[in-house]
Amino acid sequence: MTLYADVQVTRGSFDLSLDLVVEPGEVVALLGPNGAGKTTALRAIAGLLPLGGGRIALDSEVWDEPPRTFRTPDRRPIGVVFQDYLLFDHLSCLENVAFGLRAHGVDKHTARTEALRWLDTVGLSSYARTRPRSLSGGQAQRVALARALATDPELLLLDEPLAALDASTTLHVRAELGQHLGRYEGRTLLITHDPLDAMVLADRLVIVENGRVVQEGRPTEIARRPRTDYVAQLVGLNLYRGTATGTTVTLAPDRANGAATTGGTITLAEPATGPVHVAFPPTAVSLYLSPPSGSPRNTWPATVTGIEQHAHTVRVRLDATPTGPAVLLADITPAAVADLHLTPGQQLHATLKATEIHTYPV
Repeated sequence: MTLYADVQVTRGSFDLSLDLVVEPGEVVALLGPNGAGKTTALRAIAGLLPLGGGRIALDSEVWDEPPRTFRTPDRRPIGVVFQDYLLFDHLSCLENVAFGLRAHGVDKHTARTEALRWLDTVGLSSYARTRPRSLSGGQAQRVALARALATDPELLLLDEPLAALDASTTLHVRAELGQHLGRYEGRTLLITHDPLDAMVLADRLVIVENGRVVQEGRPTEIARRPRTDYVAQLVGLNLYRGTATGTTVTLAPDRANGAATTGGTITLAEPATGPVHVAFPPTAVSLYLSPPSGSPRNTWPATVTGIEQHAHTVRVRLDATPTGPAVLLADITPAAVADLHLTPGQQLHATLKATEIHTYPV
């Protein structure tokens, strides 16, 4: 059975309108910035928030279609893992996992036997009598997942399931979660703002901004061809829009950043025609104190507007107007930062390798 969700919800001045389809065995990640409508969509699908319009159904089994039909959460075959897990502190891990089964009318002995099996599945059978307050974040996440899966739900809803974990735990738990989702035959909707969670765990991404779907597709497709500035930032690319004529792209003005009437130009390695997106990684940009020798096809005077540490590299934000992009990101080594004596407001020369530029139609 396939989940179809046409979610129409209005809350105050915020309007959410999105279509979702989740197939059996598929993990779909709903990704977007804070306030985009991700959690509102999850709450509507879970039955915690009624639709204002639209329809939610599992094949022909309608869960919500105002004004005629509304199934409460307990009448929907769902399992939910919340960001803070919401385990019952007064119950042991075993009783937490058995809770959903007991709520569905399963007798105590059978529920406990099945709960113990699920705790063993997530590697926590030895913690059956332990209370949640004694668990680590990773252990609590696995108990919450076992509780959600124990009722054999048709749909698993994960609301920022790794957000409460510390950095040292996240990598291990993410890998474990991926293994469990790989074995789950139902449908999974993952709500997250973390691109790495989405890229690693999901089969398909749905990007939401301001209550609307702006892009969807497989992770590799999204990473290669971002279509909004938010998506480009997620996957770590410079992204621009412009008009191509041969090997020259005239960039659209970046009014959001106060650019002048011209957006500058970028030279391509291969010709293109018409409205295009231009994308390239910050590592394709090199910085120099004086104009570089030779004849790079893309060289612009640029002003340093920001410097940030990014893992083992330093990300430099530049303004290359009027001849280049208004916002240009370059990733360089700490050693290069020292050699260039980088400071905000400094004047440099930026070059871009034309062979690392990727263009695609708007």
